[in-house]
Amino acid sequence: MSFASFSDFLAMGRHGLYVWSAYGICLLAVIWNLAVPMLARRRHLQEEARRLRREQSQ
Repeated sequence: MSFASFSDFLAMGRHGLYVWSAYGICLLAVIWNLAVPMLARRRHLQEEARRLRREQSQ
C-alpha cells in the first residue's frame, strides 16, 4: 500500500482514527504488562528487606 503524503498515511484512507487508536491501546497494554510486574517485584523486595531488618534487630 502506498500513500501520496504523510498526512494520507496518517489518515489511512479515513480509517486512521481506528488504526492509530488500536495501536495506542495495544501500546498501553504492553507498557502496563511490563510495568506492573516490575513495580510488584520492587515492592516485594522492599518489603522483604524491611522484614529482614526487623528480624535482625530483634
